[in-house]
Amino acid sequence: MRKPLDGIKILELGNFVAAPFAGKIFGEFGAEVIKVEDPKSGDSIRNWRVMHKGTSLWWYIHARNKKSITLNLREAEGQEMVRELAKEADVVIENFRPGTLEKWGIGYEDLKKINPSIIMTRISGYGQTGPYRDKVGFGSVAESMGGLRYLTGFPDRPPVRVGLAIGDSIAGLYAVNGTLMALRARDIDPLKRGQFVDVALTEAVFSLLEGVLPEYDLKGIVRERTGATLEGIAPSNTYLCADGKYIVIAANSDGIFRRFMDAIGRTDLAEDPNLSNNQGRAKQAEQLDQIIEEWTKLHTQKEVQKILDEAGVPVGPIYSIEDIVNDEQFQSRDMLQTVTLPDGEEVLVPGIVPKLSETPGSIEWIGPELGQHNEEIIGKKLCKQK
Repeated sequence: MRKPLDGIKILELGNFVAAPFAGKIFGEFGAEVIKVEDPKSGDSIRNWRVMHKGTSLWWYIHARNKKSITLNLREAEGQEMVRELAKEADVVIENFRPGTLEKWGIGYEDLKKINPSIIMTRISGYGQTGPYRDKVGFGSVAESMGGLRYLTGFPDRPPVRVGLAIGDSIAGLYAVNGTLMALRARDIDPLKRGQFVDVALTEAVFSLLEGVLPEYDLKGIVRERTGATLEGIAPSNTYLCADGKYIVIAANSDGIFRRFMDAIGRTDLAEDPNLSNNQGRAKQAEQLDQIIEEWTKLHTQKEVQKILDEAGVPVGPIYSIEDIVNDEQFQSRDMLQTVTLPDGEEVLVPGIVPKLSETPGSIEWIGPELGQHNEEIIGKKLCKQK
């Protein structure tokens, strides 16, 4: 079955997380993704986190469906090969510090001269313009400066991070969105002109802050850390159950709140006009949380889940990866797929998101060996030149 990005050729010059995360998604939906790596070390993710026989297990997910070639971009020969590949590419995606590719003669304006239809998607810490453009930017710093970490944790403790490279992944998702929009714009342009897409890690994170900015600007409110709750949203929290386990309950819409209160035997609260909308409930959030936890402590986690599922109230346990693997929903949605590593050992990897009904994505192969496709791609180019 034809995939939606069949026929699209992407040259990935990225390293670490953000640009390669976007490249992974392109590859899952049919694009030919040619990943350029340093001849000596390759992408740094090859050596990050848990290793298996010399290669990171993360790598096999991070680079699936990609073709690996090795070029030294600091040398004229590598730069010339990028220009050759760019002649036939639809997209170049990169996450070097702004100005680096220009210094090597392979920036957007350079490649645009040889391929006016090319799209260059650029991910950097602070964007391609502005006073911070030349600063080194990592996802962890972007999460901090973009406002996310200020809001993460409990008010009496230092800010914390999510246990993943979430800032990089968010930027990668914006890079995918921006690239697809640029491809669409090129498709409807009579001259088929490309453009460059500018994604800043800090801005990608900042874009998630909901109403934090107008709240500050108009009301002078600086939203602070609130632990497991959401400021101004009630009830939505984590509650202790009788068996010592925790469960998350999100009953913060008006209709759901009424069903929730009925389910726990508090019809009086369901009918209280002061609690009929979120503004009223937010004023009494602490009291509501106390009442709810008094009820959850009378039941095991599974009992709470069953009662509230039947009442149509959003509820769920906090899953570890072991819980995810054993969950029938993840299993039924093909989100736990088995692949075979180079040594023949099988391992589970995450499935494809999103799911398209007619042209779904798929895992064609796992992350390749360093330079595995040199002969296929670079060899052909060299033969043509001769």
